[in-house]
Amino acid sequence: MTPEHRFCRSNGIEIHYVRQGSGLPLILLHGWPEFWRAWRKVIGPLSQTFDVIAPDLRGFGQSSKPPVPALEGYRVEDHAADLAGLADALGFDRFGLVSHDVGAYVAQTFARMHPERVVGLFFFNCPYPGIGRRWGEADHLREVWYQWFHQLPVAAEVVGSSRTSTERYIRHFLGHWAHHPGAFDEDDVAAWVDNFSLPGNIQGGFNWYVASGPGRLDLVRHGAPDLPPIELPTRVRWGVSDPILKVEWADRLGEYFADCDFAPVEEAGHFVAHERPDIAVAEISDFFGRLST
Repeated sequence: MTPEHRFCRSNGIEIHYVRQGSGLPLILLHGWPEFWRAWRKVIGPLSQTFDVIAPDLRGFGQSSKPPVPALEGYRVEDHAADLAGLADALGFDRFGLVSHDVGAYVAQTFARMHPERVVGLFFFNCPYPGIGRRWGEADHLREVWYQWFHQLPVAAEVVGSSRTSTERYIRHFLGHWAHHPGAFDEDDVAAWVDNFSLPGNIQGGFNWYVASGPGRLDLVRHGAPDLPPIELPTRVRWGVSDPILKVEWADRLGEYFADCDFAPVEEAGHFVAHERPDIAVAEISDFFGRLST
């Protein structure tokens, strides 16, 4: 059985998502450079127990790319409103959230806005506020360069100038951020390049970085903000080999999540659900299985 591709109207845009299974709803939120397919190895196994929904975030995949300035239409608050609209359209009063990278920002924002709707939060490699100034540490600048490059007006044109240039750019991140450089096979790479070769998809993803740029600068300038911790049950699993989101940065999770279960994942980098789907399925199933009993 394969997941069904569907669309729904949410927060004024069209959201594409795949869905499979039944039971407690789990919404899986991807990062960059990704789309729903980032979860392809875990959707089927999880669907044996849960109602699994993996949407494309706005700007990504087959979801809408609103023709508005990024700072007006691609903020984390806009993504959180999309999530609320998707849940409403699907008739979900409460559901679980699984996320990482860009999706983790969305999940945290949604959880602070609508805690009554979230059963629990599951994160892979979570970019949370406690990272603070460490984003801009001298030894980390060579890893975060892309976050600033993506904000340049010429970035999408340069990366999308040909299929070859798009492939070289995307292939770099899929290999460099993984524990094993060949974690994504040639079929995966082709699917990723096909996705980001669609009209508007490169800029659509880059718009996230434009919209989140001021917040990134604020963290580097002023450090981790003082926020009340999220009270929801939370589990974080973090790939030890991730060069962009370092596992040692998990040290302040307890300040931002009041009920947090953390553990590292060996032989995994940034893409834990793809690199170690066996562990991902087991951990997600155990966490939400406990919460749904």
